[in-house]
Amino acid sequence: MILDEAQYIKNPDSQTAKAAWALRTEHRLALSGTPIENRLLDLWSIMGFAMPGVLGKRAAFAKSFDQRGDPFARTRLAARVRPFVLRRTKGEVAKDLPERSEEDILCELEGEQATLYRAVVKDMMERIESAAGVSRRGLVLAALTKLKQVLNHPAHFLADASALPGRSGKLDRVTEMLEEALSEGDSALVFTQYREMGELLRSHFQQALLQPTLFFHGGLANAKRDELVERFQSGQERIMVLTLKAGGVGINLTRANHVFHFDRWWNPAVENQATDRAFRIGQKRNVLVHKFVCRGTVEERIGELIDSKREVSDAVLAGGEEINLTELSDAALLRLVSLDLTTAMQE
Repeated sequence: MILDEAQYIKNPDSQTAKAAWALRTEHRLALSGTPIENRLLDLWSIMGFAMPGVLGKRAAFAKSFDQRGDPFARTRLAARVRPFVLRRTKGEVAKDLPERSEEDILCELEGEQATLYRAVVKDMMERIESAAGVSRRGLVLAALTKLKQVLNHPAHFLADASALPGRSGKLDRVTEMLEEALSEGDSALVFTQYREMGELLRSHFQQALLQPTLFFHGGLANAKRDELVERFQSGQERIMVLTLKAGGVGINLTRANHVFHFDRWWNPAVENQATDRAFRIGQKRNVLVHKFVCRGTVEERIGELIDSKREVSDAVLAGGEEINLTELSDAALLRLVSLDLTTAMQE
């Protein structure tokens, strides 16, 4: 039995994982480009399918290996799993691939964004002051989603179908860069984690750039998805907006040589897998990856945290771990989300 995209059984409590574990077969293989998407438990679940018992019981695994205060835990885990892992990097498999370069595009906030951002932070801090446990975690996650929506565009946060131009530094910058790419004859993918923002991006690009724009999202039937991929790959359209969850795996879009991450997932493994829609076998041109970050905001600080954690996840399988923001203290959370107006806005 072979499981492709085996990260889909990363949650051992899901029906998908339970169904896979229940199947009986003598030989098992698990294939995945991101065996550690969010946490080390992902790896325990996948290895539990491929090599039952190799990482022990779930509780024992958490106690032995998922201990952030133990500097040797990841080393012990790596020694345990590597004999059963055949890992090949893209550079090893496809030596003729062109180059890939990545850059952070630092954007300033418009005045309306700054006002909304500070209001969300103030409301969150007031609410979590008297909350605890699951309730507090829910409030933090909800507030972080709102902050990300504000940083995308006020119309995304307000959901009021209002005008788009001139109200988001991030949207203005991606529009400028897309216009330049199109003028050079290039094609581009634009990833967002929100379907609502994807709709706004498609509408804006079609009006501002006078370019038909495709939108690949989870609500499309399989036949329609195949049609969009074919239209893009054939060069009929040169811009495709994609939701990260629907368009981040399983499709080939090598016509693109620009990849724009409009909003950050805060997990490098997931972002890299989305980028690999363009940077894969069949790509003939250098791929330019642009990650949009608003200065002086939670986006910039989370980016710094992700960079500091890459070495930890690489020590096991070169995967990626999400940052657990819900467990931060009130003071640490405030430092993370506070708006630094000296860098966030143009003078």
